[in-house]
Amino acid sequence: MTDHDRLTQDALLNLLLPIWQLAIGLCVLAAVVVVGVRLAQRGPSRVTTALLLTGGAVAGVCAVGLLLERVL
Repeated sequence: MTDHDRLTQDALLNLLLPIWQLAIGLCVLAAVVVVGVRLAQRGPSRVTTALLLTGGAVAGVCAVGLLLERVL
């Protein structure tokens, strides 16, 4: 494989990358909507618990990210 072939493949992948990101984003959005609807149907106590768990998970991931950033 020559350098020209590699550059051609890289250019093609760079053009396709936004399409894959869009496809993945749409799948994630669909999953979030489905889960959100099912969670809302279960009632307010489940929604509150889910929000607390999600908030705790986000705070935990941020804390781990900050700690790893300082270590590395």
